[in-house]
Amino acid sequence: MTTKVLVVDDEPFILRSLSFVLRKGKMDVVEARNGEEALAMIREHHPRLVFLDVMMPKMNGYDVVRAVRAEEEFSDVHLILLTAKGQEADRAVGMEAGANDYLTKPFSPARILQLAKEVLGQKV
Repeated sequence: MTTKVLVVDDEPFILRSLSFVLRKGKMDVVEARNGEEALAMIREHHPRLVFLDVMMPKMNGYDVVRAVRAEEEFSDVHLILLTAKGQEADRAVGMEAGANDYLTKPFSPARILQLAKEVLGQKV
């Protein structure tokens, strides 16, 4: 099983900083910049963990989660939604779509790395 991590965000600074933190934590990181790209990368790389922005062009994070959950072979993929939308209703939409977790921006790089290590079963 792969320990690949996919980071998906249309904001270049957030994409780079998340990828940087995870790579420093010795993770194999791939990136996508929109929802359609994310779905293609999930199908190609079958990552164990996906950090997924909610508000993106072409396909939003909720729709990506629904599409991934509709494909049985990806039932083991851990999906974490990242968003600036912190309302409980937004969180509920994400969880109902099938996300495993939901983090609001801004978040600390240390928290991202800790969460990734927990999900991947690595020492924190």
